[in-house]
Amino acid sequence: MGCGASMYPLGGGEKKSVPEVVVYVPSMRIPAHSDLQRPLRGLIPQDLVDRLACLRNQIVLVAEDTGGSAVTELRRALEEYLSLLIGLTKKEHGLEGLVEFKWKNLESGRQENSVANSWFELLSAIHMIAMLTLSEANTLMIPKECSGSGIRVVSSDCKRDAVDLLLKASGCLVFCVREILAHLPPDIKKTFSKDFQDGVLEAISIQALGQGTEIQLGFAVESQKASLSVKRRLACEQLIYFSQVLSSVTFIVSQLSSLVFVSIQAYHFLSGLDMSNGHGKKHLCFIKWKFLEAKAAAYYYHGLILDKGTEPACHVSAVCCFLAAGGLLSESKKACLTFCLTAPVTRSPPLWGAMKHLHQKIPEVASRKSQMYGYLLEEEKALQALPDLPDFQLSLAPDDYALPEIDSAWDRNKWGVHGQPLKEHLKDSEDETGA
Repeated sequence: MGCGASMYPLGGGEKKSVPEVVVYVPSMRIPAHSDLQRPLRGLIPQDLVDRLACLRNQIVLVAEDTGGSAVTELRRALEEYLSLLIGLTKKEHGLEGLVEFKWKNLESGRQENSVANSWFELLSAIHMIAMLTLSEANTLMIPKECSGSGIRVVSSDCKRDAVDLLLKASGCLVFCVREILAHLPPDIKKTFSKDFQDGVLEAISIQALGQGTEIQLGFAVESQKASLSVKRRLACEQLIYFSQVLSSVTFIVSQLSSLVFVSIQAYHFLSGLDMSNGHGKKHLCFIKWKFLEAKAAAYYYHGLILDKGTEPACHVSAVCCFLAAGGLLSESKKACLTFCLTAPVTRSPPLWGAMKHLHQKIPEVASRKSQMYGYLLEEEKALQALPDLPDFQLSLAPDDYALPEIDSAWDRNKWGVHGQPLKEHLKDSEDETGA
């Protein structure tokens, strides 16, 4: 899944491994062989063409050799490539549609897109940076064994770094939607694979913010200084994020009943998900799992705050919240198992963050409080309605992504010998094609 994750061996003669997944990383795409030399020959200096081709080939080789795990090296090469690629998008150079850029799926090697547009190449390169960044966040969140103790933990520094990476990935995807897709004509966008549609890109961006909030909630739960109000707010914010990437698709609604929030963003996201392959189905399972966890946490903390009231109605509402949280927690466990078993098979890490605490506390509190206030539940049946969760303004926002400065090689004043006129270049190309 493009995740740089811990691996566990499977039985049998053939050596296989099952990755652990904390941060979901959609399928990664890498450049496929594309001819940059012939279309650009004579139009820009040859050394500039060579650098473009060389960097693109370097990205392919490193990605294929390492399975995308050499994140730092790939990101550095992509940033350098972008500084050169920007020149192809400038109108004054007239090169925007000359090169047919091809991209393929890293895992299957299957070519997925082939588009003669430099803005598409820019979109693909920044999307790859976003996927690498998500993959790095996932690697940081995989528990590591501490000095031979046999106990696997994730350090606080790794968690903070993971939040920063999630915000950066989110910013890359927002940039793709707002700054690049607008430059691509509708007829070209129709040829994109479904994962490149703007609704899908935006939803994955929101999902990254949701996972960043999940980590922050874990910090709050582990902190003695964090109040119940802070924990409830973070749980509700996480729920809002994941509700925005969930859908009103019939079979999901039938499974979650009235628990599903319906949003326009979610509809566009899931209508864009390619359900014909395992990754689309697995991604949907992940969203459902995280949505259920977030809602369980939100109702639990909302119940604790309501229970501080003195009126019987407060205690009844609190018990309703605790019981709802218990049901949601049970559903989330099933959703986690479904996610892990949906191809490609993965492992979930040991319980961490807020869920490590809540898997114990929710059943315990729900049982104790329902027994404590059982008489009220009988007396106040009319009040046995699940209260609405409070609405909060979202705290996390994507980091602003900015393209690197255009490489100085595009400064025409430094071009010693200008290329042959476009008319002659096209004539040569026609002659070669005719030959």
